[in-house]
Amino acid sequence: MREKVIEQALVAAVKRHQGIAPKLVCPGYNGMPDRMILMPHGRIGFVEVKAPGKAPRPLQAARHQMLRSLSFPVFVLDDFAAIPPIIERIAGGRTAAHTDRYSSAAHSASPFSGGDGK
Repeated sequence: MREKVIEQALVAAVKRHQGIAPKLVCPGYNGMPDRMILMPHGRIGFVEVKAPGKAPRPLQAARHQMLRSLSFPVFVLDDFAAIPPIIERIAGGRTAAHTDRYSSAAHSASPFSGGDGK
């Protein structure tokens, strides 16, 4: 499965929850996460999308840590099943009022763990 397919699913899921997921492009500032997730009620988070089993590069891991040190949630997404819990964490538990609950199992990895999010 390609990273692009997972990324498209993330963007669509965020939209279903009345949020937006713009591509994060930072000229001159490499290593930033792929998507900035903006949810209702001023909730924000960042998502690095990877192909299944792939880990962030060292520069990406350093940028993730920098954002976390500023208290922003940063997630590494490499599995469709992780999309609902990521949205739930960023939205602060506010997603149930906006859309149907997902029935997939929650991703077992901590999104705030070390560099690869696993």
